[in-house]
Amino acid sequence: MFQHDVFNLLFEAIIEGVIVVDEDQKIVASNAAAKKMFGYEADEIINKPLSIIIPKEYHAYHKEQTQKFITKRDTREMGKGRDLYAVKKNKEVFPVEIGLNTFEVYDKAYILALVTDISIRKQYEKKIQSLNAALEKKVETRTKELKTVVAELKTVNIELDNENKKRIQAEKDAKIALKKERELNELKTKFLSLVSHEFKTPLSGILTSTMLLSKYRLSEEQEKRDKHIKIIGDKVHYLNNILNDFLSIERLEKGRVKYSPRTFKISKVVNEVVYYANMLLKDGQTINYPENIDDFSLVQDEKIVELILSNLVYNAIKYSSENAIIDMDIKQDDKVTTFKIKDNGIGIPEADQKNIFNRYFRAENVLLTQGTGIGLNIVKQHLENLGGSISFKSKENVGTTFYVKLPNRLEL
Repeated sequence: MFQHDVFNLLFEAIIEGVIVVDEDQKIVASNAAAKKMFGYEADEIINKPLSIIIPKEYHAYHKEQTQKFITKRDTREMGKGRDLYAVKKNKEVFPVEIGLNTFEVYDKAYILALVTDISIRKQYEKKIQSLNAALEKKVETRTKELKTVVAELKTVNIELDNENKKRIQAEKDAKIALKKERELNELKTKFLSLVSHEFKTPLSGILTSTMLLSKYRLSEEQEKRDKHIKIIGDKVHYLNNILNDFLSIERLEKGRVKYSPRTFKISKVVNEVVYYANMLLKDGQTINYPENIDDFSLVQDEKIVELILSNLVYNAIKYSSENAIIDMDIKQDDKVTTFKIKDNGIGIPEADQKNIFNRYFRAENVLLTQGTGIGLNIVKQHLENLGGSISFKSKENVGTTFYVKLPNRLEL
């Protein structure tokens, strides 16, 4: 039950179909997009054999290939160079692309399939082929006419030129669409790998601490019990934050976020952020509290402003070494409030800076540090919705400064 709930929370934010299959080739999880794609209701597809979404003529071959893939435990695009098809509940067969990724939960292997319905792309390909065939036929006809009707040369050339432009434009549009599709699939594959890693590590920690707790039964071992209870609590809190981030993305994309502006003192929010941030500080780290902010007020969504500042301050702590200083500075005029969060941490590589607000993107120098690459994307979307903006300056191994600008009054 736990595994099914975790899969659902993760995969409902994905617009493409997601199917999770166990070692017995039974479907154990899927998202709403997959059910809609294949025409199934609710959990009708769960615990069914994978073969129900595969055309009959491919059953034997697909079963053998799936078993080999589970054994190899790698990540790849399925059926590269070949046409793949799936079948809906109503027996309709349609073309697909499938990306595969293996992962383990509690020592049990699973395959995660990312299914893309490419029916529209196939239609575009046929349209281009049809357009090229029609053009070739028209060129042949016009060439014959040119031999006998020189007077129509100019008109015919214009027609041919227009047709050729249409063909070239159609090819360009198809190439652009294909490139975007590939980039999206790469992003999804990266996301799924990231999620598998980010959940596997804390879940393993929770399992280990749970097992060790059962061994400490003596009263004098209370300190050890408290230690592992704290570890479990921290890991659960971390997982909860990840799930909240995923849910925030879904609400933002679907326009479900309702902002509640009210008047509040900026110092109140800063005090909350600094209080919780102090619990995360590494040895010797300090936060310089902003000066002269007691008279600053905002008419904004207080919780969202706190979320934005918390994300930036927590990042400054995470990516700075021990004994580092995090500076907070706040300025306000009659229209705009500017927040500045400065650290002297590892910085952002110049090559990665253009992508730093992209969802699931993580810079090359933090790939070994826990994180999902979601926080800054959520911050940027909230700021845009609140009429604000975010920018930064950074140099690798020197530090990063983020600048947040918010209008003093939110107008809905």
